[in-house]
Parts: sequence; C-alpha cells; structure tokens
Amino acid sequence: MAPPAARRGNAGLAVALGVVTTLVAAGVYGAVLKAVDGASIGYAALAVGALIGAVLGKVGGRSAALPVVGAVLGLAGLYLGQVFGVALITADILHISVLETASSQFGLVHAAWKAYLGPIDVVFYLLAGAGGFQVTKKLGG
Repeated sequence: MAPPAARRGNAGLAVALGVVTTLVAAGVYGAVLKAVDGASIGYAALAVGALIGAVLGKVGGRSAALPVVGAVLGLAGLYLGQVFGVALITADILHISVLETASSQFGLVHAAWKAYLGPIDVVFYLLAGAGGFQVTKKLGG
C-alpha cells in the first residue's frame, strides 16, 4: 500500500488570505477590547493566531515556511488589534471618528498603546504567535 500523498496547497494564496484574515481578526479583537473597556482576554489572543493559522494551513497545505508566516501574522494581528482597540477608545474620549484618530492622532494612540501594555501582554503575544504557528502546522499536514 502506497503512503498517502502530501496535501498540496497554494502557499501564495494562503499568505494573501492570511493577511486579509489578520486584518479582520485585528478588527474584531480591537472591537472586543473596546467592548470590555480595554481588558485583555487570553482566549481572544489565542483565537487571533488560531484563526490565521487555520486559513494558512487549509489553503496553503504542507509548506515549511507557512507555520512561521502564521506566527508572524498572529503577532501582527494581536498588535493591530490592540492598536485598533486603543484607537476606538481614544476616538470615544476625544469625540472624533476612528479614522481621524488613526490618522491625525496616531502618536497619541501609539503612546496610549505602549502605556496599556503590561507583563501579561507577553503571554498574549506568545499565545497569538504559537496559535498561528501550531494551527498552520497541524492543518497544513
């Protein structure tokens, strides 16, 4: 009996869809942060990475590079989600649109994000990166 053939996928399409998924997951994570007044949720950080990894693994198939891409996109998704959440909160405080906050007040948003970070965020970033890596690897095989 012959061994099963390796599952083939489209790594380029997987990366493109992974980037789109990163942006969507970041938007959802940011909205969740705003809804809970900035309280971080570990499961949500893991979900960001896992969702990205699921797309990469399912579309990309077996590729040694994709789990690393999953980890990087998981980290990027968490960062963008945190920044978006801070921008949403800042927009409410300043009574301006999120678009205006992100464009003309980005220095303030970034400073608020840096002040928002705590030691637990190291764990959240590890969860997002590990989720992206592990799920991509598992589903890509």
